Amino acid sequence: MTDFTPEQDSDDDLYEHYTFTAEKGQQPLRIDKYLMNFIENATRNKIQAAAKNGSIYVNDVPVKSNYKVKPFDVIRVLFEHPPYENLLTPENISLNIVYEDNDLLVVNKEAGMVVHPGHGNYSGTLINALIYHFDNLPNNSSNRPGLVHRIDKDTSGLLVIAKNEETMTHLAKQFFDKTSEREYVAIVWGNMEEDEGTIEGNIGRHPKNRLQNTVFYGDDEDKGKPAVTHYKVLERLGYVTLVSCKLETGRTHQIRVHMKHLGHTLFNDERYGGEKILKGTTFTKYKQFVENCFKILPRQALHAKTLGFTHPKTGKFMRFDSEIPQDMQQCIEKWRHYVKHLEM
Repeated sequence: MTDFTPEQDSDDDLYEHYTFTAEKGQQPLRIDKYLMNFIENATRNKIQAAAKNGSIYVNDVPVKSNYKVKPFDVIRVLFEHPPYENLLTPENISLNIVYEDNDLLVVNKEAGMVVHPGHGNYSGTLINALIYHFDNLPNNSSNRPGLVHRIDKDTSGLLVIAKNEETMTHLAKQFFDKTSEREYVAIVWGNMEEDEGTIEGNIGRHPKNRLQNTVFYGDDEDKGKPAVTHYKVLERLGYVTLVSCKLETGRTHQIRVHMKHLGHTLFNDERYGGEKILKGTTFTKYKQFVENCFKILPRQALHAKTLGFTHPKTGKFMRFDSEIPQDMQQCIEKWRHYVKHLEM
């Protein structure tokens, strides 16, 4: 099951932008409501307009917005223009490059920058910047120039970019073979019981909310892909904890999903419920304190701090480290102050 397929429909000269297959247990639901759970940044008005224009198909038949989705329905969203993801435009956007040579570069991405174009984010991405500053970047398996791996829009931190095919292949194999090093720093809700541990749980798309991923286990584990996260407590800050997370695998939203599964959702992670006050007291002053923290850090508290890999040409292992960004650091300091105040 996919949520984006850049293929042309040769019969109708239309381009497929999204395709979904309804689950076995799908209850009857209007297709406009159904698609709002699947397509990021889509409003009901936009979906209804697409249906009115004949752009939404169920089992290859155009449907109106009041069509009720049934189990196993194959839903396709088609338009006359190709997906914007395939229309890459160079843009003069500055990059924070921490290392560069003839084969690769390492960039420190700021929070808020999307890595590659997608629905609702067709410009201002890291790729738009890369193709402006660098010529002839190699495409990865998803036709995205230079990208070996990615991090979420509102996650800050380090990424390695390949400048040629040989480097792309070599680095991609390191990520696949789990020989690269990736350490993140996160603020999570709650006081974690163990000082360190390992989370193992297959990760796949959430069956009811396609904008989220979730952990599948038991009889359902084959619905997800294996994922392993090693964590270590760095500092206990009362109702939140500062943790280090080392990735053994690189699934979408892996740390965010694994931490929620453990009962410690990332602080201010709106997509996974971390923008609510999940731990603490009912005092009004405490609520105001947390809301002030949210204002300082208006995103999930996650930073890709350390990145290590073997250089494809020299064979030397290279490790890069980055400072925790100011918004996250200010939030940590506020919690430190809060904890000291509690102890007085």
